[in-house]
Amino acid sequence: MKILNRWLIALAGVLLQMALGAVYAWSVFRIPLAKQFGWTISEVTLTFTIAIMVLGFASFFGGLWLKRVGPRVVALTGGVLYGAGVFLASFSNHGLWWLYLTYGVIGGIGLGFAYIVPVAVLLKWFPDKRGLMTGIAVGGFGAGALVTAPVATRLIQSVGVLQTFAYLGVGFLIVTVASGYFMQNPPDGWKPEGWTPTQKELGQKTAKDFTLGEALKTWQWWALWLLLFLNTSAGISVISQEAPLFQELANITAITAAGMVGVVSIGNALGRVFWAWVSDTLGRKMTFAVMFLLQILLFWFLPSFHAVTAITIVSFIILMCYGGGFGTMPAFAADYFGPGNVGPIYGLMLTAWGFASAFGPLLIAHMRQSSGTYVGGLHVIAVVMAVSALLPLMVRPPAPVK
Repeated sequence: MKILNRWLIALAGVLLQMALGAVYAWSVFRIPLAKQFGWTISEVTLTFTIAIMVLGFASFFGGLWLKRVGPRVVALTGGVLYGAGVFLASFSNHGLWWLYLTYGVIGGIGLGFAYIVPVAVLLKWFPDKRGLMTGIAVGGFGAGALVTAPVATRLIQSVGVLQTFAYLGVGFLIVTVASGYFMQNPPDGWKPEGWTPTQKELGQKTAKDFTLGEALKTWQWWALWLLLFLNTSAGISVISQEAPLFQELANITAITAAGMVGVVSIGNALGRVFWAWVSDTLGRKMTFAVMFLLQILLFWFLPSFHAVTAITIVSFIILMCYGGGFGTMPAFAADYFGPGNVGPIYGLMLTAWGFASAFGPLLIAHMRQSSGTYVGGLHVIAVVMAVSALLPLMVRPPAPVK
């Protein structure tokens, strides 16, 4: 097989992730679907929850399959399933169950299969820039909604919500298959010309590739899973409630709140690259500790702000920390367990994303409903972040497997 330039593979990985990240634009479909079919907002929103839950588990199976058949096959299969799932959602006049099955389950499986591929591939092509390059790759996922949301909104206004699914499904299929074709691993033993790891880098990394079974026998794998779960739960609680949260705190219209949602969503994409880049210098442990410490203050004081600018800035940084977890954790997993089997090892770790997508939003929604305000929920998350800040300080590389 011809060895492609690693920067070309990185570009293809970013484009693949941008197409997949369109799932974060789901909120633009909620009201049109609810109005057209009489479904409640909660019923429509469950589609997104299903997709993310399925994504988390499908990433694991995609990682296992990747080890057997290679990244290209898994990426192409994921792209086809994702594009097909979104396209088939255009026939949701069959009922709500059809929307759950197509966009949620079929699309979610495609998301999981394709998502894990650029992460696993770029970790092997860029051992000299692990954090930065995986951050850039998953940063594309965070940026996907920035492109899709305005496009989908205009399509909904011109051709209707179901036809929009059809157009987007075809578009996603083309982009994911074209970019997925470039996904390939480097030859065994390959490393960048002239690169040798520093003593500091060697001290943060394992000298051996763990198998999935070996990784699961270490407490460090479970600690990293918990780190990802806690960080994701905090950020996704805000993502799930952004518009009504902004309206309550700033006393603004739904249109203004929607504009704020668009602005702060940039933080999700930017944080994946920024914190991953920081982790290459500061270290993965300290990067997570800093993100948790920041979020203690951000969540505690967010209810105290009522100006649009202040709320936007605080929420922007919260989403940077949310994205930072996804940007930093793949390199963290590769540091501790080696890049050889990072597909299944990190793929299974992504189940934390699925559980957090249910826990975080349910927690803040329940506390909002019981108290009539978001203040209590935001303060509880701040306390959770305070406890969480201790965890990254405790983790250390696992002992070599004999």
